[in-house]
Amino acid sequence: LLSEFGVLCLSAFLSLPLARAEPIRYSVAEEAESGSLVGKLAEDAGLTPPQLSARRARLLSEDGRQHLRLEPAHSDTCMLPFELLLSDPLQFFRVEVTINDINDHSPVFRKERVTFKIPETSEPGSRFPLEAAHDLDIGSNTVQAYSISPENEFFSVMYGTRSNGDKYLELVLEKALDREEQAEMGFIVIAADGGSPPRSGTIEITTIILDVNDNAPIFTQERYIGKVQENMQEGSVVLTVLASDQDAGVNGDISYELSEAVGQSDSAFEIDPRTGEIKITKPLDFEEAHTHELIVRATDGGGLSAICKVLVEVVDVNDNAPELAVSSFSSPLPENTAPGTVVALFTVRDRDSGANGKISCALDDQLFFSLRPAYKNYYELVTVSALDREHTAQYVLRVTAADMGSPPLTSTHTFTVHISDVNDNAPVFNQTSYTMYVRENNVPSVLVGAVSAADADEGLNAKVTYSLAPGPAAERPSCSCISVNSENGHVFVLRPLDYERLKHTEVTVSASDAGSPPLRANVTVRLVVLDENDNAPLVLYPAQDSSPASSELVPVAAQAGYLITKVVAVDADSAQNSWLSYHLLRATEPGLFSVAVQSGEVRLKRPVTERDSVKHKLLVLVTDNGKPPLSATAALSALLLKDFSDVRLPHSSPPADEHGDSLTTSLIISLVFVSLLFLVSSAVFVARKVCKSKELKAAHVLYGADNLQSGLADAAAAGTLPRAYCYEISLTTGSANSEFQFLKPILPSLPAQPCEDRERKCTIKSSFGLYVGLAFYPHQTVWEIH
Repeated sequence: LLSEFGVLCLSAFLSLPLARAEPIRYSVAEEAESGSLVGKLAEDAGLTPPQLSARRARLLSEDGRQHLRLEPAHSDTCMLPFELLLSDPLQFFRVEVTINDINDHSPVFRKERVTFKIPETSEPGSRFPLEAAHDLDIGSNTVQAYSISPENEFFSVMYGTRSNGDKYLELVLEKALDREEQAEMGFIVIAADGGSPPRSGTIEITTIILDVNDNAPIFTQERYIGKVQENMQEGSVVLTVLASDQDAGVNGDISYELSEAVGQSDSAFEIDPRTGEIKITKPLDFEEAHTHELIVRATDGGGLSAICKVLVEVVDVNDNAPELAVSSFSSPLPENTAPGTVVALFTVRDRDSGANGKISCALDDQLFFSLRPAYKNYYELVTVSALDREHTAQYVLRVTAADMGSPPLTSTHTFTVHISDVNDNAPVFNQTSYTMYVRENNVPSVLVGAVSAADADEGLNAKVTYSLAPGPAAERPSCSCISVNSENGHVFVLRPLDYERLKHTEVTVSASDAGSPPLRANVTVRLVVLDENDNAPLVLYPAQDSSPASSELVPVAAQAGYLITKVVAVDADSAQNSWLSYHLLRATEPGLFSVAVQSGEVRLKRPVTERDSVKHKLLVLVTDNGKPPLSATAALSALLLKDFSDVRLPHSSPPADEHGDSLTTSLIISLVFVSLLFLVSSAVFVARKVCKSKELKAAHVLYGADNLQSGLADAAAAGTLPRAYCYEISLTTGSANSEFQFLKPILPSLPAQPCEDRERKCTIKSSFGLYVGLAFYPHQTVWEIH
């Protein structure tokens, strides 16, 4: 650099014994200002600026006056001058050593890709500036040429060096563009150095063809220089760049974009896209970078742009704390992560030296995580015990790095580790089992209750759906009348139920989450059907059919309390709805008979007198205990006889008076005597046939129904039929009439017991505790009902 005056020639050469090199010559205009650039000695001598500094390069002049100074920041060469002194005779030799460069660096663009928005009206020859590639080598090893790949007919590259020494690179439009034919194109610009072998670097170029914008922005300066202290607060303005555009409207609106030079990542600066103000976004560190070289691109609304350089010089302040840089960090972390898993890898450093540069790291919470030294100043954050998201879903870990200074400076870094869910929890019902109730004759799809299960997991792993689980194949299939809502667990009965057919049922409800694989839990739901009083009592005996009611034979000598018969009825309902009571509703002689309320036994209320009629008709009311109560009636007849040989079977209406009864009796006796011979022979024949039979074939159950067997069992269990009764009716062989009628069985025929030897007595036993027996004696037939 010229400091005062005149034209000065600087000779730089490499001197060896008996050899000299041609000097390097520079020229400068007289009266040039102090600080003007004379030449790039390091570049011309084949040295790099770091090499000049390392070898303590300096300039010597013949007259001892320092007209020039060597500026390391602007020098690309390293020249090491010294003098050789010889004695006898005294002689001096000036020696200058230049370090030659080798091609060990490739050209590097500051950005990997650049997008140009070019109007289609751009004329061939239009130029679009690019940032030149940078190569740390010098001389022929630095960037020598640029090319486009693949070659196209629209663009070429032009490069060179301006008068101020700055290199430039421009895209040149060779052919007019047509956006309607091709709206966008891309290619690569290759920067190649002159080394052997040559090295190269690339940048991707994307061009977007726009309409009508023919003026690019122009900066007021090609280079801006600013200074800032490293402790300047964030948000402080460093300087302002300004560009103008002659276009109007949107095409004249300029926006600014900032980028740092190659190797200066994580920018500490930002630029206001409208005003061009460059601000600090984080504290600067002199030890990290003395200067920051920024590139500002000004782009108008039409896509045309211009760039300028901004050099920010950092003024040093001694305030360095330890720094922690995270190399890798894994979050979220599955809760089934094994102990010893590396969660984060980070490095710590302090730009200070000595004790102030020694660092120690500590972790606040070491219950589930710990720090483990890795390599040099690297540390690993690892797990030390099993994790459970349901217990702790997030860990906030603070790592503190402290240096050994006095007072020590510290820095902290917080790792927020989120624990991700693993489907390790099955749904849990809020009850071990459920019992639900529904009244019979319910409406279809009635809601009877709900099951509820919760899952401690989250997301899909906690989404619970309900379904009916199939029972084991060996078990009886469950009722198909139950349904469960898959979303909310509501349990419905789909169709009306009948308590008499189904008193209770059980189903298994499964709660399954949406994890992969899904987890599930089962619970038993017991549905109990509540009885409604929807069945009226059914009279089993005496049989109530279309035929005339049978007559009960009562001796006239019977005393009060004599058991005439028993009305047998059942109710298909249960509990109090099946409790039956019996009442005498109507009788020919009400004062002669009584009916037991609980048992239905019909007895004489007083002794029989001569004034009582022979034939009596009774109507017994059978009522259950439901609300409202239901009832049925049983009609029966009673014949008052002096002797069972006078048995007769009147089917007509009761005699109006005793004279009519006498006439009827006379007619019957006359008919009996006329047919006596025929009846005796017939009776003997039938008795012999029956006695020879091994089993009773003619016995039939006198009462019942296909669907009443279970009702009879319930009635017996409820006490409706508290004990067995035996009724014996003896008919002489001379009787012409019989009060017994053999009814058609409405229960399945039951197998007869083998007849006893002596009396030829056979008994039929039903499954519900009633016995119907028919015994044959030599002179009479006896029915036994138990």
